[in-house]
Amino acid sequence: MDRHRHVGAGLPPGERRAPRIDLDDVVYGVHAVDEMLVAGEPLRRIHVGDDRKRDPALRNVLERARSANVPVRFESRAFFASFPYKAHQGVVAFGEPFAYLSLDEAIALRPRDRRALFVVLDHVTDPHNMGAIIRSAECAGATAVVIPDRRSAGVNPTVRKSSAGATAYVPVARVANVAQAVRTLKKAGMWVFGAAPGPRAQAYTAVDLRGDVALVIGAEGPGIGPLVQRECDVLVAIPLAGRIESLNASVAAGILLFEAVRQRGEAGEPPAASASVVLDPEEGPSYT
Repeated sequence: MDRHRHVGAGLPPGERRAPRIDLDDVVYGVHAVDEMLVAGEPLRRIHVGDDRKRDPALRNVLERARSANVPVRFESRAFFASFPYKAHQGVVAFGEPFAYLSLDEAIALRPRDRRALFVVLDHVTDPHNMGAIIRSAECAGATAVVIPDRRSAGVNPTVRKSSAGATAYVPVARVANVAQAVRTLKKAGMWVFGAAPGPRAQAYTAVDLRGDVALVIGAEGPGIGPLVQRECDVLVAIPLAGRIESLNASVAAGILLFEAVRQRGEAGEPPAASASVVLDPEEGPSYT
């Protein structure tokens, strides 16, 4: 996304202009803004449409903004007409730039009471997919999401909106090289499973996802790159019964994440200190 794009150009004379600010600092939509407030994320101000002043759906947003001392400004339709994201629902907030972590910082967040669960995105460029994946990761209790800093969507307004506010809760690490990030995760003791159909892939229900795990999801079309595939410990596939050859990336991520949740629930979340890893060259890793 072009970080030099701003809102506020081209309004009729005399109309209030939207602030000139990088659009990556924007959160929009009722639910996304409400989740930012609930999570205590710093917001500089919130703009609400005049016609929504007494809307019951905004009661929580306005009360939380008041409690957090976040200024609220009521705006005419002309203000929102200059805003490039049309699904704003008459609610736009300006916050701080998204705070990415380093990979080392993300690894340090590994919980002590349960196994780590990372999601690594290999050049997923569609912001709606990325937002949906982050949402699924948050619902699955993932430790962090890892994305590359080039040829990938960043956590921009569309991602925040598509995540339904999950970007306020899920740490996101940005890395220079996905293959190197996978190597680092393996050195930290994680088993890496790549979603990639093919003769080497095992059915996703046949692998053991109860340990410290990183799931790698590729972009729609090209999928996981060859270098990243080679770094994965195990490739997994989701069986398809129709004529379309692949699933949407966010759907595939959700299936794998909640297979991990299912397995861990059935196993009662084995504590980190009690499990050892055995790698069978044919069957992949198992945890005992």
